Amino acid sequence: MKVITIKQPWASLIINGYKKYEFRTWNTKFRGEILIHSSKKYDKKELERFKNYNIDFPLGSIIGKVNIVDSILVDDNLKRELLLENKEVYKNIIDNNDYKGYAFKLEN
Repeated sequence: MKVITIKQPWASLIINGYKKYEFRTWNTKFRGEILIHSSKKYDKKELERFKNYNIDFPLGSIIGKVNIVDSILVDDNLKRELLLENKEVYKNIIDNNDYKGYAFKLEN
C-alpha cells in the first residue's frame, strides 16, 4: 500500500474530512487507496489556527486512509472552487499567486 507523509494540522484535517485536496508540486497518475502518515514535524502557527476544530493532531504515525481520485493542475478556476469549499483550510493556496502545482483530490 502507498503512503503519503503530511505535516500536521493538514494530515488530521484530511482524515476528519475538512481538507479534500492535498497539494504537491508534482503530478500523479496513481488512483486508489493511500495511507496518511502524519510527520513528526508540524506547523505551529497553522496548528494554532485550527485548534478550534476539536480534533487530535498526532505526530509520526499512520492516522487513516483515503482514495486519490484525481490530480488537478492548480489554476484560477480551482482556486475559486477552493474558496467556496473552505476558505480557512485552503487560504495558503488561494492567497499564493505564484503557486504552481497539483491538487490531489481525496475521498473517503
